[in-house]
Amino acid sequence: MRPTLTTRIGREEALSRKGMALVLDKNRRDVKRCGTAAREEDSVEVHDMPCRPDDNIPITMEPEVIEEIKGMAKDLGFDEARVLRTAEIVTARWVGLKCRYGCANYNTSWCCPPASPNLDATRELLSEYSLALLLLGRSNNKHFYRNSTEKRRRQIRQWKATIALERKLFLMGYYKAFGLPSDTCALCKKCSYPERCKFPNEKRPSVEACSIDVFQTVRRLGRLVELAGSVKDSYNSYSMILLV
Repeated sequence: MRPTLTTRIGREEALSRKGMALVLDKNRRDVKRCGTAAREEDSVEVHDMPCRPDDNIPITMEPEVIEEIKGMAKDLGFDEARVLRTAEIVTARWVGLKCRYGCANYNTSWCCPPASPNLDATRELLSEYSLALLLLGRSNNKHFYRNSTEKRRRQIRQWKATIALERKLFLMGYYKAFGLPSDTCALCKKCSYPERCKFPNEKRPSVEACSIDVFQTVRRLGRLVELAGSVKDSYNSYSMILLV
């Protein structure tokens, strides 16, 4: 079946009047009611259904489309992929401070502050989307704190995977798809910033560079987040693609 993005109308539209969206989850087989009545036999998996501000019709993705996207993400090397509402993405000013103070990439890369969108710009950008894709990659990298060839190789692989998935989603019809890879761009050993970028097609701001609080965002999804205290520990890195 060709992947499509749909808006539910008719009976579902009536259920969502006054901007109250019905959230259904086939995994738990329960119905969460947001101020309106519903029957459990009407349940189908649609994941999160945020309402568009213009007409209050919930935006939803078909279950088979979600599964296909998850499969595409795994084919590109990601361990997990999850659709979430952009309202669940947390932004915070402290994230930008971490970039500005204590990170050697500040003011040296097209994909990091101050070249990346600031906090206010990121919040405005997120307001133009309803759904996003969170991508998880598990790593065990003893080179994490070293500027080594191995570390750069891993960075490039995840960076290119995020952009490749963004491209695939665009061709599926998600024309607003925009990737925010994890970590920082390592396509060049030394970024040409502030001169012209040598890889403009792959130039994206990283998710952290946009003042997105990855820790709190993941916790909102019910996931446990722990810091890797040793180079011997495995850790998770998170990329994101804004969808629609």
